[in-house]
Amino acid sequence: MAKKVLIIDDDADFVESVENLLEARGYEVVSASNGKEGIEVARKEKPNLIILDVMMTTKDEGFNVARKLNEIEEVKGTPVVLVTGVRREMNLPFGFEPDPTWLPVKEVLEKPVKPDTLLKAVADHIQ
Repeated sequence: MAKKVLIIDDDADFVESVENLLEARGYEVVSASNGKEGIEVARKEKPNLIILDVMMTTKDEGFNVARKLNEIEEVKGTPVVLVTGVRREMNLPFGFEPDPTWLPVKEVLEKPVKPDTLLKAVADHIQ
């Protein structure tokens, strides 16, 4: 049975390209275009891994979604890979690191992310 990946991102082009990339490697892919929908899809689909954007309906939505997913029993412990352009977009002089409380994710990748980098992160963290 194929491993299932949930992509939560409001950029339809990014979702489509990642979906094509992952499906070509044998993964099953589901997606959601915002945090609220993403949480619902995660509960329903119980993915093996979640790829999460930060800036969707708000500039920090992905950070909040990561914490919320960590509180939901059905998906708690599901690995999350944050893929974001927030640092560049907001001109921040610092990056983000996984943190068990504030940012409970396995890895943070900067957009634009190279396909090989994303595939490696998925393979490294998928359950």
